[in-house]
Amino acid sequence: MVRYHSGANTPSDHAEGSNDEKKASRLAVALPNGLGARSKRGNDEGEEPQKKKRKHRKGRRHSISKAARDPRDEAGSPGTLGDSGTRSPSPVIDFDGLSHPSRGTRERLEESEEQAAARLAKLSGAVKTILECIGEDPSREGLLGTPERYAKAMLFFTKGYQENIGDIINGAIFHENHRELVIVKDIEVFSLCEHHMVPFTGKMHIGYIPDQDVIGISKLPRIADMFSRRLQIQERLTKDVAHAIMEVLKPQGVAVVMESSHLCMVMRGVEKTSATTITSCVLGCIEKREKTRMEFFSLVGLNRR
Repeated sequence: MVRYHSGANTPSDHAEGSNDEKKASRLAVALPNGLGARSKRGNDEGEEPQKKKRKHRKGRRHSISKAARDPRDEAGSPGTLGDSGTRSPSPVIDFDGLSHPSRGTRERLEESEEQAAARLAKLSGAVKTILECIGEDPSREGLLGTPERYAKAMLFFTKGYQENIGDIINGAIFHENHRELVIVKDIEVFSLCEHHMVPFTGKMHIGYIPDQDVIGISKLPRIADMFSRRLQIQERLTKDVAHAIMEVLKPQGVAVVMESSHLCMVMRGVEKTSATTITSCVLGCIEKREKTRMEFFSLVGLNRR
């Protein structure tokens, strides 16, 4: 344990200080190459002796480091904020319930039926170009409907961009005066790696310690789906879910662990079929209390391996 004392000097401190000065002057004469003189000169110039410094923990970095690309998502934009007049403090959920919104996200969300049809046609044409570039014949029987089918599938795989967390929660937060650990484990998750646009799949475990209020347990998998149905990386997906729950529920703490297999390193690259990637994000009291954190890891099965 490091003990810290006040800077006030007592009479005994002054006596000890004078004795120390005498010892220092004797050492300055005895030490070779003027080492003692340099040390004494440093003290004369007002250099303070090194003290033990209290270690400060660096704050957790937000999962979003870049500013929003849509002016409506900038903090302080007129006419877009809620009654409170302030933007949501979450690095994940914006003031209107969208997550990571960008200009393209809003264009897709607010488009008309004609614009949606034009988007589908454009995406289908791009898929047809891909088929041609890999040496296939898009006009053969087996591929005639593939461009449109793939385009519709891609829009489904990325539907999370358009989902609003307020609609997902739908008021399912209840006051139960409960303050013990709540866990929903083995939530199946499917997402697309944003580096190669191939799937990674696995299971997510979500736990939180309520501050009296609890959330409908089906909402936790729905939040995981909202963030996984888009181009993602596992590290960000794990943090997105944890920060969103922390924002909408305001519990004492949140913990999220995800285990998954990435086809980008199974079907290509290093081609390791049995490799599993595990990521975690812990916030609030679960981050601060090791015993609580270990309890969560044990209940989701991480400590039994």
